[in-house]
Amino acid sequence: MSDFAYRLLDPTRPAMGLIVLRVDETIEQDFRRYIPLEAARLHVTRVQSGDSLTPDTIAGMEADLGAAAGLLPPSAGFDVVGYACTSGTAQIGPERVRALVAAGTPTRHVTNPLSAALAAFEDRGLGRVGIVSPYVASVAASLRRAFVAEGVVVPEMLSFGEEVEARVARIDPRSIAEAARALAARGGMDAVFLSCTNLQTYDILPELEAELGLPVLSSNQVLAWHMCRLAGIAAVAGPSR
Repeated sequence: MSDFAYRLLDPTRPAMGLIVLRVDETIEQDFRRYIPLEAARLHVTRVQSGDSLTPDTIAGMEADLGAAAGLLPPSAGFDVVGYACTSGTAQIGPERVRALVAAGTPTRHVTNPLSAALAAFEDRGLGRVGIVSPYVASVAASLRRAFVAEGVVVPEMLSFGEEVEARVARIDPRSIAEAARALAARGGMDAVFLSCTNLQTYDILPELEAELGLPVLSSNQVLAWHMCRLAGIAAVAGPSR
């Protein structure tokens, strides 16, 4: 047997890495819709996470984050890697997330839904943002504190009080829309943020924006938008849609 000569291709599309919670069933489907196949190479890995999201399970996820990043293909030459957990980032801290991911895999940029939301708020000049969260108060409160620490006023917040991630993924988008309407009705805000990468928000955002007359952003939307911005991709659905 003899070796057959072959050629190697140099990738022409930006490379993106996505670190998804073991229990998340939503974000991969959304990313396939937000980021066209021809726009980027998307590689996904999973991080160990509890069936319920609590401060304790988030702390455990922090310990596994670097190893999860290390399972991304090292030769991909990542332009950006995103850690897909809004509340996890709020508790762990964006800088700690960045350090753990960068230690696990070589990448030019690291982001997450919290940092992406802050970038989107700044991009659209939003300073007073109401939050819809699926989680119990102990988890939701950390997100509010994280936004406030960055100068974002959070005048109102609604939560479904859910701990079990399998149930979060199955919350009816109509219920999410109803919560956004109830939140906006309280007034005093210039945008609504639907927090959690496991919530099904993709199809309700345009209609809610038109109905409420306010920007309505979601974790998956802003993360996809920010990753595209960091990778130098312009044509993607995002918070200016």
